[in-house]
Amino acid sequence: MSVRTATAAAAAAALFGSGALLLPADRPEATGQVSDHRADPVVVAHRGASGHAPENTLAAVDAAEALGVDWVENDVQRTRDGVLVVLHDTDLKRTTDVEQVFPDRAPWAVKDFTAAELAKLDAGSWFGAQFAGTRVPTLTQFLHRLERNRQKLLLEIKSPATYPGIERDIIRTLGRTGWLDRSHVRNRLVVQSFGADSVKRIHSLRPDVTTGFLGTPAVADLPSYAAFTDQINPSYATIDADYVAAVQRLKGAHGKRLRVNTWTVNTAADAVRARDLGVDGIITNFPDVVRDATS
Repeated sequence: MSVRTATAAAAAAALFGSGALLLPADRPEATGQVSDHRADPVVVAHRGASGHAPENTLAAVDAAEALGVDWVENDVQRTRDGVLVVLHDTDLKRTTDVEQVFPDRAPWAVKDFTAAELAKLDAGSWFGAQFAGTRVPTLTQFLHRLERNRQKLLLEIKSPATYPGIERDIIRTLGRTGWLDRSHVRNRLVVQSFGADSVKRIHSLRPDVTTGFLGTPAVADLPSYAAFTDQINPSYATIDADYVAAVQRLKGAHGKRLRVNTWTVNTAADAVRARDLGVDGIITNFPDVVRDATS
């Protein structure tokens, strides 16, 4: 299939309202696993469709929805007053106008600002003038938008050592917004982190929730990770077919085959290679490009 190179606006206009599902109906979704037969990899919109709209914003969620993409990845941190917000960088400089709004607050770390202060920032103009005024969403706002769009969430706990206890806060917010009921837990939610201890805490707090470890553990260490996670989600640059197979030979914390979702794959050629390595999912800024190349 040809690769779409339309802009975000054009893609949204052409595809808005598309309900195409990326997970085949016969592909079991419980605990985020797949069946043993080979199928097209699940496509996950990295920080939303972040090649088309400012990352980790509601606009990026909607851009993914307009492209017919079910799975959205995001990054979660905590403000000074304890509100969970959706941002990737641990400082605010790259994706907001914080240096103009709060010039005397260097180094502009997320943890040093209140939720009310973050709400004053423009998180869209850096990406394009059409996104001026886009705000940093709270996790609650993000979850409500996903729910409205009937999308699914791959939630990353960002820099967990910076935010002691954030796992419990996340579980509390997920519960309060309805994301810990049976349907969401079985079909629509995965929580991941680069921090193994953070993933372990999520597994301990809610053993029913599907978890993922971000990274590429040595093959010899994989059994220890399988005790508390369901997915090994490595950088695309770090894997080959043998590594993918080694992961998938093991069963994870829920007794299902460990899953491999690789990141961040943004070209058609890399998407085809990742698919041919046997990965279960591909995390990408351009989900339309990856979907067209691999389906």
